[in-house]
Amino acid sequence: MPSRGPKRAAGVVVIRDTPDGPRVLLLRAYRNWDLPKGRLEPGETPLDGALREAREETGLDDLDFAWGEQSIDTEPYAGGKVVRFYVARTMSQAVTLPINPQIGRAEHHEFRWLPFQAALGLTVPRLQRVLRWAAAEIGLALPPPPTA
Repeated sequence: MPSRGPKRAAGVVVIRDTPDGPRVLLLRAYRNWDLPKGRLEPGETPLDGALREAREETGLDDLDFAWGEQSIDTEPYAGGKVVRFYVARTMSQAVTLPINPQIGRAEHHEFRWLPFQAALGLTVPRLQRVLRWAAAEIGLALPPPPTA
């Protein structure tokens, strides 16, 4: 039986400029911190899917891809899912965690705008790699990752 390939999803590393430096948006579902993302719908491009998911999960509709449309893919996880991430800026501080009509509740329990270093401390290695890539894209130098 031929492989159907990876399950495709897309998301956005959302950045907000503050007087204290850039902040990145993290969303919490149960104990897990994540970035806005979700599965692509049939026929949807990764960029369109990333925009839709960010809007659906956060209420943000002013995303500006100021650094272009470069992207990074995660390694496969959770049964072969691969997420393509883009980086975008928002001017909005307000985030909403709307009810998802398919599940009857919000997908996330909390959000935080964090400095990149703090976000690295809350996320799993696959997202840490994405956050480091996004920091480099926006010209932010981070300390190197710890060595094992």
